[in-house]
Amino acid sequence: MANITAADVKKLRTATGAGMMDCKNALVEAEGNFDKAIEVLRKKGQKVAAKRADRESSEGVAIAKINDDNTEGVAIVLACETDFVGKNDSFKELASQFVAIAMNYDNKEDFLNADFGGITVAEKLIEQTGVIGEKLDITAFEKVKAAYVGSYIHGNKIAAIVGLNTAIDKADVLTKDLAMQIASMGATTLSYKDFDADFVASETAARIAVIEKDNEELARLGKTLKNVPQYISMSQLTDEVIAKAKEEAKEQLKAEGKPEQIWDRILPGKLERFISDNTTLDQEQCLLDQNFIKDEKKNVAEYVKSYGDVAITEFKRVALG
Repeated sequence: MANITAADVKKLRTATGAGMMDCKNALVEAEGNFDKAIEVLRKKGQKVAAKRADRESSEGVAIAKINDDNTEGVAIVLACETDFVGKNDSFKELASQFVAIAMNYDNKEDFLNADFGGITVAEKLIEQTGVIGEKLDITAFEKVKAAYVGSYIHGNKIAAIVGLNTAIDKADVLTKDLAMQIASMGATTLSYKDFDADFVASETAARIAVIEKDNEELARLGKTLKNVPQYISMSQLTDEVIAKAKEEAKEQLKAEGKPEQIWDRILPGKLERFISDNTTLDQEQCLLDQNFIKDEKKNVAEYVKSYGDVAITEFKRVALG
C-alpha cells in the first residue's frame, strides 16, 4: 500500500478543490499516483453530474470583466443549485477564474472548450460538480466589443455590459450608469425602432386582453378599472394618431369649459400623458426610451445626449435564474 502523506493530500486538494477525505481516498485508490488520483476525482464528478443532470441551477454568480483598454467586455453566469454554495468564497473565485478565460473567446461553445489547467472548462465544471456535490453550469455567456466598454454587477445576481461608439471623456461614468440602468430595468433592445411590426401587433393584443380580463374582476369588486391602451409602442404612434389624439384633447378641454386661449399651455401635458400611456412596451424593453433611474425627469436617450456626440452600440445583460 502506498504511503499517502499530508503533503500529497494538500497538493491534490490545491489542484482540484476537492475535500481532504475525497483527496485522500482518491490517492489511496490510485495507489499514490497523482495523475490517476485526479482521474478518480473526475470520474466521481461525472457520476455526480449524471445523477444531478435534471436538477435546476438557479443560484450562483453573475460576473463581468472588461479588458485593460476597455474595448471588450464579457459577462457570464456560473450557476449552482443552492444559495449556500453560490455565496461560498471558493465558488466566487472559480467564477472569477472562468470569466478571465472567457475574455479570450467570443462565444460560449469555444469558451467551454477552452483550457483550464490541462482540462477544458466543461470538464472543470464536471469535476467541481463532484467536489461540491451540486450541478454546476455556465447558463449565460455574453460578449461586447466597442470603442469603449463598461460594466456593472448588482449583488453577484445580475451583470450588464455596454459599449459606446467612441471613448469620450467620462465614458467610465456614462457606461456604469447605463449598465446600472440595464441591470435594474432589464431592457432587451436599444430602441422601439428595433421592434418587428408583427411582434408589436401581437403584444398589443395580448396586453389589452390581460387588462380587459383584470377589469372584469375589478368591476365585480367595484374597484377603479385599469386604463386600456390603444397602443403600446411609439412605433404605432404615427403623425395621424398624434393629430387625432390632439383633436380629442381639444374636444375634452372644450367640454370641460376651459378657455381656448389657455389650451396651448395644457395640450403639451395631455399629449405627453397620451404618449406615456401608449408606449408601455417601449418603457419596459427599450433602453433609450426608459426613464433614467437616476433622474426620472429625463429618459435614457436624453441622458446619453448630455455627454455630447456619443451613442450606444450594444449592450448585454445576464442574470441568475
